[in-house]
Amino acid sequence: MHIDWTRCDGRGLCIELLPELLTRDDWGYPVGRGGSEIPIPQNLEYAAQEAVALCPTQALMLRK
Repeated sequence: MHIDWTRCDGRGLCIELLPELLTRDDWGYPVGRGGSEIPIPQNLEYAAQEAVALCPTQALMLRK
């Protein structure tokens, strides 16, 4: 997963859907727990797809 920081406005829906992979920075923006490119484990693929689909600013992208 990739976060486009130019689009993100820090609403936090993705953090609620993927708390195993994302956390908030000091300003409320999502940060990957393992770095900027966030690998998605197979058991969280559905939640990641849902986070991408529900992001109101289209700031998330799944990469394979």
